[in-house]
Amino acid sequence: MKEGVLLCGHGSRKTAGVEEFKKLVEILKGRYKSNYEVDYGFLEFNHPLFEAAVERMYNKGVRVIYALPVILFAGAHAKNDIPYELNTIQSYYPDLQIKMGSPIGVNSFVLDLAKKRIEETEAGLTAIDRRETCLVVVGRGTTDPDANSDVTKLMSMLWEGMGFGFATTAYSGTAYPSVEQSLALVEKLGFKRTIAIPFFFFSGVLLDRIHATIEEKNRLSEQEIICTAAFGTDELMLKAFDSRLEEAVNGTGNMNCQLCKYRKQIIGFEEEVGKEQIGHHLNVKGVLFEEDEKVGEKKNTLGSQFKKLLGI
Repeated sequence: MKEGVLLCGHGSRKTAGVEEFKKLVEILKGRYKSNYEVDYGFLEFNHPLFEAAVERMYNKGVRVIYALPVILFAGAHAKNDIPYELNTIQSYYPDLQIKMGSPIGVNSFVLDLAKKRIEETEAGLTAIDRRETCLVVVGRGTTDPDANSDVTKLMSMLWEGMGFGFATTAYSGTAYPSVEQSLALVEKLGFKRTIAIPFFFFSGVLLDRIHATIEEKNRLSEQEIICTAAFGTDELMLKAFDSRLEEAVNGTGNMNCQLCKYRKQIIGFEEEVGKEQIGHHLNVKGVLFEEDEKVGEKKNTLGSQFKKLLGI
């Protein structure tokens, strides 16, 4: 029975982010080609959608698909949107199995890669004692406290393992504190240097916001704030994908359900126990965007093409 690997991307409004994702796809295709047919799809904003990728694989004879979320932490996308999409698609093919792997999450490869990015950044700076440096770990941020707590756990391990004077978290999305809020708090502590490490795979709108916030803070503050590079396609990240694929194949790739707000009464989220888990980004599913570099606006490509046909 032919088997395949489906790389499940989120999608981005930024062309650079999409191109970096496709670079990862090509690397993993080469890595897994002896055993698997490898394809990819997006949850929103970009093509191909998951449906198209699965159809291509099915037509090539694939009957078992291991779906690997290209997502760091298990928030709503990993718990709701992607499983909803894949379960729906699997219902179209009675002889097809789609087995979903876990997001990258907390593991030694991510910890080692974060350490590597920090040390790469420090190598280009004037040497000071790490106890005079504050570390800010920047996550995407979700409405799921389980996912946010994974960011905090990795932050704590980096803090203790590398000997920073202090460390904290910040989020670029829907969690508190924001990057701006976290940096404002850190500034009051008086450290000589702050190193911010974004826990992101690739470029994108959120990563651009992080960089812009840090640049603005540097302009207004006397303290030195440095941002590391994103994780990208480093070999350590590829090993993390190897691990998640092995778990999916062996049936051990389970989500963390002990602190899942949909299964347990978590403080502050009690009303979400038993909530129906469905996709919530269907309004932008498959919507394409063009980047207008002159004015920095995003134009709906499909909408603009439709207007041209109507002569608007």
